[in-house]
Amino acid sequence: MITKDRSAAWRYQGTTSAVEYNPTVPSKSHLEKIQALLTKYEHPLMDFIAREQGDSIQIVIQAKNITVPVHTYYIDLHPRDLESPQLQWTLERQIYDGLHDYIIEMFLHAAHTRD
Repeated sequence: MITKDRSAAWRYQGTTSAVEYNPTVPSKSHLEKIQALLTKYEHPLMDFIAREQGDSIQIVIQAKNITVPVHTYYIDLHPRDLESPQLQWTLERQIYDGLHDYIIEMFLHAAHTRD
């Protein structure tokens, strides 16, 4: 059972032990968490940047060293995503899906856009 007392400390009361959480201990911000996770990704054609966007984190994907004008791709990670215990895997899926979409959107012309 998880209870919240008046001091805002969380306490888990299990059958064998008690674990306490002290909210005054600083933890990494969402932005810092995402920036740390992004250091695991390196791509020869793309840069990944994280920035705060309200209560969300926005990941910016930009093409490196490109001579033709292309747009920038944005991925928004919402608070529910940032609090998920699966954050690392959610981020990876978002990056891979975003890269796929971004590359497809870079087409200057495609069969369905020509008459």
